Amino acid sequence: MENIILPLSYLIGSITFIVGLKMLSHPDSARKGNLVAAAGMTLAIFATIFLYHDEQGNTLGNYPWIFGGLVIGTVLGTLAAKKVQMTAMPEMVSLFNGMGGACAMLISVIEYHHNPSADKGMLIVIVLGMIIGTVSFAGSIIAWGKLNGKIKDKAIPGAQIINFILWAALVVLAVMLITGFCATPVVFYGILAVAALYGVLFVMPIGGADMPVVISLLNSFTGVAAAFGGFLYNNPVMLTGGILVGSAGTILTMLMCKAMNRSLKNVLIGSFGNNAASGGSSSKEQGAYKEISLNDTAVLLAYSQKVFIIPGYGLAVAQAQHACHELEKLLEEKGVEVKYGIHPVAGRMPGHMNVLLAEADVPYEKLMEMEDANSEFGTTNVVLILGANDVVNPAAKEDPSSPIYGMPILEVEQAEHIIVNKRSMKPGYAGIENDLFFKPKTSMLFGDAKKVLQDLVGELKAL
Repeated sequence: MENIILPLSYLIGSITFIVGLKMLSHPDSARKGNLVAAAGMTLAIFATIFLYHDEQGNTLGNYPWIFGGLVIGTVLGTLAAKKVQMTAMPEMVSLFNGMGGACAMLISVIEYHHNPSADKGMLIVIVLGMIIGTVSFAGSIIAWGKLNGKIKDKAIPGAQIINFILWAALVVLAVMLITGFCATPVVFYGILAVAALYGVLFVMPIGGADMPVVISLLNSFTGVAAAFGGFLYNNPVMLTGGILVGSAGTILTMLMCKAMNRSLKNVLIGSFGNNAASGGSSSKEQGAYKEISLNDTAVLLAYSQKVFIIPGYGLAVAQAQHACHELEKLLEEKGVEVKYGIHPVAGRMPGHMNVLLAEADVPYEKLMEMEDANSEFGTTNVVLILGANDVVNPAAKEDPSSPIYGMPILEVEQAEHIIVNKRSMKPGYAGIENDLFFKPKTSMLFGDAKKVLQDLVGELKAL
């Protein structure tokens, strides 16, 4: 009977992953989809613990260690997820993704330790799982450090040549190990060390607006590494989950590159954001900008027919999503049509703005993708930009010397009036000056987004 229940549990778990992933495609069902996939994973874990046995009939054993790890991981993960602020969500995602890569790497290390003389097919799976998992782990940790400010972007002289040499070293060492030419633990752990070094150097120079793409790519690496673990253990759940994460992450990475009008190769070797401030629009005379008062902003918004809100990382930093939703509802009570324009790479991780606004219960129907929003800006009275920078920078269309030239943007200039809320005139995360701030239609509304929005609500109520 156990021989039937275990494969059935794995089948159910695999199906829940697929169903859960499908439900994640829409905010209305995303929370349930997450729970469905989690339930399938829970079933697979406990089925493995209690029902698995090898060909000799031996069970897993070591239950104190297994349940000790489960309890510690569950407690730490739950506390981290409950306490994390929306501004720290990207770095938490990166850190957790790195832990997944580390798990895949440890699986390969343990399996090699148990069976160093495995056949070539098994060694290929072990080595590839270790390389990809290690690169994902090391790269994700660097990304985590860069996102929370502990690690600065650093251009490494000859980085491309160094990375090429490291890749060549990985290939040579892997061939030596797999073919048996030099199948020693020294070579195996040499591969591990080189992969870790490559993971660090691979992410270190990348910064600015490319970080969402890198996070997505590293996530796909972790999925592929997990899939190799599924091959090692002949485990359908690990295999299915890994393939889903790997393929979804790869597709998302490609879509984000398309949204930036850049190739993945250009993202990985271009060091965009690291030297952005030294070129393009940041080096030319911009002229003067004009400010607008809270009262004038409130009047302009209240007597508009259509208003677009463009959320950016500044909105997340100020934790102003709830105040933003309150402003939206108040404007709608006054007969104003309010919509949100969402750029694919706004924020610090894929879908950052969608998650931020969903937390404040903003209706998903109000969130418009870039192409749809661009088609409506021509009939918009006011565009209110809250902390967004690079995704509305007209230099992407007008300045061939700009590092973001060619990147599709939210074409807010088509609207009658543009109001930009920022703390100061400092450039955005990519370090590029924004030409939009100096355009005739643009007015600057300085201050913390949350306080500004709360004050705007007060002004609107007083009208």
